[in-house]
Amino acid sequence: MATLIAEQFPRWSALPITQVVPGGWDNRTFRLGDDLSVRLPSSSAYVLQVEKEQQWLPVLAPYVPVAIPQPVAIGRSTERFPLPWSVYRWLPGRPPSSDLIADDVQFASDLGDFLAALQRADAAGGPLPGAHNFSRGDSPSVYEAETFHAIEELGDSIDTRGAYEVWDAATSSRWQGPPVWFHGDVSEGNLLVDDDGRLAAVIDFGTSGIGDPACDLVIGIATFRGDAREAFRDHRALDADTWARARGWAIWKALIVAARFAGSHSPESEARRARRTIDAVLEDHRLAR
Repeated sequence: MATLIAEQFPRWSALPITQVVPGGWDNRTFRLGDDLSVRLPSSSAYVLQVEKEQQWLPVLAPYVPVAIPQPVAIGRSTERFPLPWSVYRWLPGRPPSSDLIADDVQFASDLGDFLAALQRADAAGGPLPGAHNFSRGDSPSVYEAETFHAIEELGDSIDTRGAYEVWDAATSSRWQGPPVWFHGDVSEGNLLVDDDGRLAAVIDFGTSGIGDPACDLVIGIATFRGDAREAFRDHRALDADTWARARGWAIWKALIVAARFAGSHSPESEARRARRTIDAVLEDHRLAR
């Protein structure tokens, strides 16, 4: 990393470099000095996201009520690192734990307000669903084959009838309005809080785009509970069909993660979390009927 910086941005070559842990799945993140961060795509599958963030994050920033990443420079691909990469302003804060925010009404309200503001941003010319964001903003039906395969793999270990009901409800409607901006991966790892636990920033817009905002509601089903869940829903104010599609996005991801560990009796926290999400989605579906 030091050599890469020195070659392309010699003005920053004397700054200390520290790897950010956890650094993410799609990218490896490093802190560069006190005021900058560097993100390197972890594979060529994420290259399209680099230019997208460079182009659109400055456009979106004036519309939203909390900080989002601010691009400073873009690194070119070389033999040393054969993919484009980005330099951003460092955003202070820490990721919240799901246990801490699950019942936090203020946090849920603030996040709902952020997503509502993002949805109101000018979508003219924005990136439609596609390879750059793995079809976020499209119908969850694009992942139907994966979903059905995971349900079959999990078999009697889950409520298969309920899972199919959730999927049928999720794929029986489409977003009826014009395409709107969405983040695409609203999860604890992509949120930062300040010392008081308030939402301070939303990061990693790699799966962002314009289309159906249902994918941004997953956290309201999988993480928030009780009054926090109701506050998030109130601040999003989207119709029942959109929430049904959100349950589809939530159960798709949880099913494929749970199926990956099926039969292994793995203690992995990711597997346990996926099972909890499946249960939460099924319960949310039952309450919505």
